[in-house]
Amino acid sequence: MIVTNSLKNQHLLWRAGFGPMAENAAELANISQKDLWKLLLKTSAKTPEKIQVADGLADGLYIGIKDLATQSATMTPEQKAAQRKQRQQKSRENLKSLNILWLDEMINSEAQLREKMSLFWHGHFACRVINSYFQQELLDIIRANALGNFGDLLREVSKCPSMLQFLNNQQNNKNHPNENFAREVMELFTMGRGNYTEDDVKQGARAFTGWGFNLQGEFVFRKNVHDTGTKTFLGQTGNFDGDDILNILLDHDQTANFITRKIYRYFVNDKPDDAHVQWLSKRFKSSGYDIKKLLEDIYTSDWFYDEKNIGTRIKSPIELLVGIRRFMPLQLDNDNAQLLFQNVLGQVLFYPPNVAGWPGGKSWIDSSTLMIRLQMPQVFASKESISISPKVDDDVNMGMKMQEQVSIKRNMDFANKGGSADIDWSAVNKIFDNTKRENLAQQIADTLLQTNSRVGSTVLLKYLNQDSREDFIKSAVINLMSTPEYQLS
Repeated sequence: MIVTNSLKNQHLLWRAGFGPMAENAAELANISQKDLWKLLLKTSAKTPEKIQVADGLADGLYIGIKDLATQSATMTPEQKAAQRKQRQQKSRENLKSLNILWLDEMINSEAQLREKMSLFWHGHFACRVINSYFQQELLDIIRANALGNFGDLLREVSKCPSMLQFLNNQQNNKNHPNENFAREVMELFTMGRGNYTEDDVKQGARAFTGWGFNLQGEFVFRKNVHDTGTKTFLGQTGNFDGDDILNILLDHDQTANFITRKIYRYFVNDKPDDAHVQWLSKRFKSSGYDIKKLLEDIYTSDWFYDEKNIGTRIKSPIELLVGIRRFMPLQLDNDNAQLLFQNVLGQVLFYPPNVAGWPGGKSWIDSSTLMIRLQMPQVFASKESISISPKVDDDVNMGMKMQEQVSIKRNMDFANKGGSADIDWSAVNKIFDNTKRENLAQQIADTLLQTNSRVGSTVLLKYLNQDSREDFIKSAVINLMSTPEYQLS
């Protein structure tokens, strides 16, 4: 494979962001990777504005004890059930809005590096609660700290109400220690499985007793239920609290190694190079867990642009959807159509499958999801419908009970007006203004695919619209986006 300057820059934009936009795709041949990295840093430097869909806990689903007691005294069981259902539906609607608004940021924001890293942390700190206010606050923490200090991010996430509720630490007290939070902090957030003992879990759980949140959704340390006894954790003994445990974990070399290896697998290659990981890990730890410096070590290295790291990673459903919309500017008839695609392809924002998040890699692809992936560009461009099987999970379905087999178009009509789109092809056509007609198909392929596929003599050309240059570009883009090769970044 010939690794051109354009291909290197497309590689950087797909891994550090969500791929090139139509407006800048033609410029990638003339900029160095060093300058493009500086641009990514500059455009992501500003602290992001909060995405807000719930004004408070009442909007988010939670309700005060006094209010609950008052209602219980005056309402029938049927009325209570109806009100509970109404609150849950309101929160689900808020989560749908939060999903779409964040997706819009991924598509349109200049802060590509920040939003891509936020998507990574969203999976790393997987949290599934219906409370939209809690999810909103957790997302704000992640986006604000995505490129900052991992220690700060870990502490803020560990103290946010969504994670404390999801991992049951609100119920963790000295008389009945709950080990869920302490276990997942070690297994999923810092060290990884096999680097601690069951006794470390028990001792850590004792240290986290008393960590919870109040009726306003604020972190509180409840001294009266905290275990003040001596604990021995990872070989250290003391009267530890939760902050002490997090500090001990951050001091451990295995935490730097675990996070670095996970980032390497996500942004570089599913098969990590141990020498690279060790070098990166040591620098990450010595920097005090500076996330931005770790990413700079990766994206400015020569080995990141090796052929073995390009076009080898399967795009997640979110990356695929956002990447299509960045290159092919479109206005959907109904933005909620994107929720259905997320559901069918197995990655709905704010609804991870479990505490470990989405496994990624080859798990994204099976016989049914591949078919939908390949047809998605056609659905957007030609307003056609396809038959799909939504996941059987009513939380992920946002409270909508859907049939076993449904048509995308029919479901989009149900949501409102339909899932087809109006595409601004002028922005796409402009990318290839200086390309000769005989080179057009190959240039489009080189721009869209990370695999250096040769298309000049393939059967694909037989199916392209030859009526005009514009029709040729349109049909080539749609058909190339509908190939297995486009699933790779």
